[in-house]
Amino acid sequence: MWLFLTTEFMMFGGLFFAYTLYRIAYPVAFFTGSHHLNVTIGTINTFLLLASSLTMALAVHAAAAARRREAERFLAATLALGLGFLVLKGFEWAADYREGLIPAVRWTYFDEHRDATERLLAAGGAPYQVEMFFVLFFSMTGLHALHLVIGALLLLAFLVAVRRGAFLGARSQPVEMMGLYWHFVDQVWIFLYPLLYLLGGLRRGI
Repeated sequence: MWLFLTTEFMMFGGLFFAYTLYRIAYPVAFFTGSHHLNVTIGTINTFLLLASSLTMALAVHAAAAARRREAERFLAATLALGLGFLVLKGFEWAADYREGLIPAVRWTYFDEHRDATERLLAAGGAPYQVEMFFVLFFSMTGLHALHLVIGALLLLAFLVAVRRGAFLGARSQPVEMMGLYWHFVDQVWIFLYPLLYLLGGLRRGI
């Protein structure tokens, strides 16, 4: 598990490194791009994942103590919080699509939003550099969401297994490994949130 998490860290680390280089090279363009993000959804999602880290830790503790019902409840709570994150992320991406912010997608069914957004981006003086911000934004948040989907599917499998009496007491190590993965995904978001949303996104809410 630690080897797997190390490779994951290196993958996300490469994206963080690329983001840092471009942000240093094009600070105004990245600031402009960040203004178009929904900081309210980003903040709510941050609290959802922080809460899910707590419930996951409690699930690991309950499984180790062979408290089946308690472990079930905390695993279910973690799953619900993770799904809540994904639902909100879906709403955010849908709004970005309507406004024409998705790189290489210059058409939407909502032309008035797309045209208005393109005028705002062009007003920043560096539309292609602003677009690079969104390339990195969707790459980083998309990869993170994919890991969260995988985690949610694993949580569902663990929830079923624990309900059947597996992974409890001395056999709870798989739940602990699941906890490590979930905490890693949460920690990645803790870095993504300020880098992407707090750079200049405080002007935009829901």
